[in-house]
Amino acid sequence: MIISFSPPFIDDDIRKEVMDALDSGWITSGPRVKALEQLVAEQTGVSSVACCNSATSGLLLLLHWYGVTRGDEVIVPAYTYAATALAVMHLGATPVMVDCGTDFNMDTAAVRKAITARTKAIIPVDIAGWPCDYTTILEIVNEPAIRKQFAPATETQRKLGRVMILSDAAHSIGASYHGKPTGNWADFTVFSFHAVKNVTTAEGGAMCINLPAADFDHEEVYRTLKLWSLNGQTKDALAKSQGAGWKYDIVYPGFKMNMPDICAAIGLAQLRKYQSLILPERERVFKTYNALLSPHPWSELPPFQSEVKSSSCHVYALRIKGITESQRDAMIDRISTTGASVNVHFQPLPLLTVFRERGYAIHEYPVAYDSYSREISLPVYPELDQKKIEYIVNAVVDAYNGVMRNG
Repeated sequence: MIISFSPPFIDDDIRKEVMDALDSGWITSGPRVKALEQLVAEQTGVSSVACCNSATSGLLLLLHWYGVTRGDEVIVPAYTYAATALAVMHLGATPVMVDCGTDFNMDTAAVRKAITARTKAIIPVDIAGWPCDYTTILEIVNEPAIRKQFAPATETQRKLGRVMILSDAAHSIGASYHGKPTGNWADFTVFSFHAVKNVTTAEGGAMCINLPAADFDHEEVYRTLKLWSLNGQTKDALAKSQGAGWKYDIVYPGFKMNMPDICAAIGLAQLRKYQSLILPERERVFKTYNALLSPHPWSELPPFQSEVKSSSCHVYALRIKGITESQRDAMIDRISTTGASVNVHFQPLPLLTVFRERGYAIHEYPVAYDSYSREISLPVYPELDQKKIEYIVNAVVDAYNGVMRNG
């Protein structure tokens, strides 16, 4: 049996929405992007959302909006995808990595220790869809001693008056924390709509604006982000085509980060049924894995639900107790021969050449390395029925038994 790891969810509603976009004669940024922004805002409970061409672009754009630049530091987890730190580096700032806890997410005690007078932002990452401890992170940045050492360099930084919290929620649309959706906790939250995510636009991202409303006009921030994501141009193509006049101005040295309508059409159709169909189906798959794997004493099940958190079930981050990295790799090799696709989320950043060559050392992040070395990501998506899930689990069990039997 061949089982893909993360095929996109495509049904007739999605096909119709895409065809309607094509038939409309308008495929770049336009009304469908705006509709997607409004729907994300509605489902996350924030007032304003700005879409862009990727979550990476969203992180970069928001750090730039906050004035992060050379000489600044941004705290990121060592356990994340490279884009979290690369966005910081693209601005000339320094990613300051901290270890993770046993739930994969950044260790908040390590975050507190890492803050210096050069710290401008913290980027928590909701690994596999499990929300970070946002209340604790908010408490940290608002501690009087930490606020006192904050050194603002721009008017925006002076207005916020503290370290900005920028959530990398690439995995966690639909997750909740203390009864509120992710997107509703950090100053900004960035979702990813990449092809393998819970909701996709093929490529794309969304920036949720959640700054203190007493200090910031969210609609003004939205307009700024949209302007900067389109080369700093005062009129987009749709406005010019609707009788607004051809003449435009460039008022800021911006970026080309806009999302086109043809992509937004996919995400719009998916998001309309996300809460009622797609997310419940992902939860079904997660629960089935739990039921089938929990009897095995060597399986360490991923976090799913607690009194205050609920996962978006992006991937099933299974850890195997008592094995080495090479044994984990051998298990993946055996599983692959069955046709079942599995993965690893993620290689900690210090293992990657671009970071290792800049002096980051994996021995400084022992919890991150331990989780990575024993982790096998199992696929989660609505099309996985009971038979396929059982097939995947049997492949994992057989691989474990085979590797441990052979040493």
